[in-house]
Amino acid sequence: MSVSLVVGLGNIGQKYAETRHNLGFKVLTKISDKWKIRPRPGPGDFYLLEKKLGDKTARLIWPTTYMNNSGRAVAQAVEKYDVPLEKILIVYDDYALPLGKLRVRMAGTDGGHNGIASIIYHLATENIPRLRLGIGPVPEAVDPVDFVLGSFDSEDAEKVEKMLEKSAEAVLYSLTNRLEEAMTIYNNNPAPENE
Repeated sequence: MSVSLVVGLGNIGQKYAETRHNLGFKVLTKISDKWKIRPRPGPGDFYLLEKKLGDKTARLIWPTTYMNNSGRAVAQAVEKYDVPLEKILIVYDDYALPLGKLRVRMAGTDGGHNGIASIIYHLATENIPRLRLGIGPVPEAVDPVDFVLGSFDSEDAEKVEKMLEKSAEAVLYSLTNRLEEAMTIYNNNPAPENE
């Protein structure tokens, strides 16, 4: 089953735009640019982009609740558009994965990610498909909160850009193909490692 609602996680505002925690927003913005469609305020705590793909409408949403309350916006969109949970895809940063790695999963715990914790709480299930973008590891003696709210080092820019491109490709694939197929393709083809 292909997905129909894609949620990119991040924090609104220029202050957060370039932080590691905003990769979900960045992936959706890449797709928005490819489609040449601007997101607009949606009927809830989110920005919305809609596009017809064949006989279905794909929706991308950017929650405006800030990361820790992302579940509120997701619950609103699920209710408004009557989306089955297996047709949602949450896109977000994950410091449990090495920088550049992608991982599509059908379910799982929050892994210490407050945005995912909020979504699991509001939807009352861990069975929520997600696309995790690796930003790890967190350096020793660095607080994970400071790490995710920090910016990428300049030497990582190329790796991050490749990961964003690959992630946008994975999302687009998931909108028209089965998520299980996306797992096979994108979990086995992470962004290239630094030599």
